[in-house]
Amino acid sequence: MPRIDSKQSRTRGFVLTLTALVGFLLGGGVGDEARAQPKPEGEMRWALYVTISPQWFDPGEVIGVITPFWVLYAMHDALVKAMPGNLMAPSLAESWTVSADQKVYEFKLREGVKFHNGDPFTAEDVKFSFLRTKGARILRDKVNEVIVVGPHRVRFHLHEPWPDFMTFYGTLASSASWVVPKKYVEQVGVEGFKKHPIGLGPYKFVSHNPGVELVMEAYEGYWRKMPSVKRLVYKMVPEPTTRLAMLKRGEVDLAYLLDAPQAEEVRRDPTLKLAFSGGIGVFFLDFFDQWDPKSPWHDRRVRQAASYAIDRRTLSEVETLGASKPAGNIVPRTFEFALPLEPDPYDPAKAKQLLAEAGYPNGFDAGDLHAYPPYNSTTEVVGNYLGAVGIKTRIRTMERAAFFSAWATKKLRGVCMCVVAPYGNAASRMSEWVPSSGIYAYGGYPDIDALYKRQGLETDRLKRQALLHQIQQLVHERVRFAPIWDYTWPSGVGPRVEEPALMLINPYPWSAPLEDVRLKRK
Repeated sequence: MPRIDSKQSRTRGFVLTLTALVGFLLGGGVGDEARAQPKPEGEMRWALYVTISPQWFDPGEVIGVITPFWVLYAMHDALVKAMPGNLMAPSLAESWTVSADQKVYEFKLREGVKFHNGDPFTAEDVKFSFLRTKGARILRDKVNEVIVVGPHRVRFHLHEPWPDFMTFYGTLASSASWVVPKKYVEQVGVEGFKKHPIGLGPYKFVSHNPGVELVMEAYEGYWRKMPSVKRLVYKMVPEPTTRLAMLKRGEVDLAYLLDAPQAEEVRRDPTLKLAFSGGIGVFFLDFFDQWDPKSPWHDRRVRQAASYAIDRRTLSEVETLGASKPAGNIVPRTFEFALPLEPDPYDPAKAKQLLAEAGYPNGFDAGDLHAYPPYNSTTEVVGNYLGAVGIKTRIRTMERAAFFSAWATKKLRGVCMCVVAPYGNAASRMSEWVPSSGIYAYGGYPDIDALYKRQGLETDRLKRQALLHQIQQLVHERVRFAPIWDYTWPSGVGPRVEEPALMLINPYPWSAPLEDVRLKRK
């Protein structure tokens, strides 16, 4: 979110309100477009590459990852969210304003909106949803109080001016602005809600067969527009060869995340389409043991050697048909306050030299190399590159839920081929990885922690940019991570699909908004 100078804040508040209202008018009034549309028809099926957890049905349970938004964009809605052409678009909030002292954000809510069970949407639901969210600790810590001003007006009071409030609240950096029905959740409880979620989104929950499929049906009363497709089915298919086989047989209409051989097969099939999407996730090596003085990873030269060992361009060709671009920073270049850093070159001779200088002329046993699910094949290739210069690792794969639990509770050791994908700007991207207080940070540096705290209080945009650039430069110089690539991957689209809605929201690599997906009508 751009900076608001104190002298300009009233003007900025007006501009924010005007922008939000223009977005509302361009999108049409509640139900206008829906009434003009034909009724939803047909069933569209996806082959997903991971298993959907019931936790994903509850926006309050989303912590640090973006895959749950597959479900949130279907069954739920947010005050402000990423949409086509606007990564901070007014949705359940028609408009919002910012006070002159930059400590109060007030949202005017859309009226006449109802949950799938018929309960009216009110400011009480907004307050309730925010207070129960488990993610975005930094956001909760910055908010002093949430006040319900009226049925359709809610006010957030901050402890102090914070330039990133809307970055964390109004983008996919967190799920804090996604709303659940207070009355229903209090009636059925958290576990009851996961068994039968009720939301405000374009699709209603029908059924969930764990490990097999999630079925949702169009909610014809959705305020933005009536969905085109009657029923959505998310099938959980972890094997890429099986996803492709189902696509070719017509059992699914869209197969996410194909490996390169399957992608080439789609490219050769005239009845199918190959689609690339991505732009948000960055693959990187995280050296968990670098904070242990007894570990070889504690030596910066060893970490630098690991980075030089990886042939990023060849890896991209092998794994993503060359679509993923080598990266030098975990913050994408397109993000606000990003410091553009060139990726390390592929230089195995330099890697071996650095290892010898660090006291490991014959290499060393580096222990576990953890694979971020489901990227096992990419991790294996990375492990081979490390092994070629003498860094011997053991590939360790885990089921997705177990991996995330172990990662967040600091139980992993060795090194990880990890993925970072939070939205927003450089500050939000680094928030859970760089400061030592971050969920996924296994250690940190006092000077970087101090700089991160300072940038969060700085309302002068240029000064804040300088601080964030300094943090990224220090992280780079100390080889805190070894960035690999900005991830873009291939999917297969079947012949029945007219609009898969891939990258309509840019960057968002999956189908969304789901009310915009369309099948070809007969």
